[in-house]
Amino acid sequence: MSDSAAPSAATVASALRRQIQDGLLPPGEWLREARICAEFGVGRSIARTALRTLADDGLVNIEENRGAYVAATTVQEVFDLYEVRAALYGLAARFACIRATPKHMAETLVLVDGLLAASRRGESVVELIHQSEVIFSRLASTASLDAQRMIEAIRRKTRWHYSYVSLAESIDGPFKHWEVVREGLAARNAAMASDGARNILYYMQNEAMRLMISRGHGLQAMEEPVRRALEERKKA
Repeated sequence: MSDSAAPSAATVASALRRQIQDGLLPPGEWLREARICAEFGVGRSIARTALRTLADDGLVNIEENRGAYVAATTVQEVFDLYEVRAALYGLAARFACIRATPKHMAETLVLVDGLLAASRRGESVVELIHQSEVIFSRLASTASLDAQRMIEAIRRKTRWHYSYVSLAESIDGPFKHWEVVREGLAARNAAMASDGARNILYYMQNEAMRLMISRGHGLQAMEEPVRRALEERKKA
């Protein structure tokens, strides 16, 4: 493979990220540079840059003179990341209500309607999540550049395999909240749209936590506080 055709470090990092999040590369698995170079047809410098990107996202640990291995994900880490993501997505919906042009809002509502229709048709979980992310990207595009960067950073860390599995088991869950977001956006009701957006992420968080705990992920000491927080949210 010629250098011009070789994948970039970002492309390699994205592919490895998906393998980790899909459970193909389990916690503790060593990611050898030689294997990455052979699999993707890249040089060692690109492999190292890709691994540093994953380390920045907390998906791998790098040990000097030993290499990189897949990091274990704790319940507390994923819980916290979803909390931050929910806050940022709520802000994205709020900003859209305040700042989106009529054309931008009309196009966004068409996408939301398409998502809701796809959910009723029983489209694949991966496709529904992809559509959801496209919509949130449009909402976030009305925010400042700094806010957009924060949202993207959190996205990279919370596209966890557990969310996809949980949605496959209970696909109706988040879409009742999407209906609230749609109503809020259409009415330019920032509080309603923001609450709906946050609740979408809280639903994802709850399902991810449930699966992680049931599968023995995370430190036992962290599990009970997480359970209490989730139960308090259900009562609110």
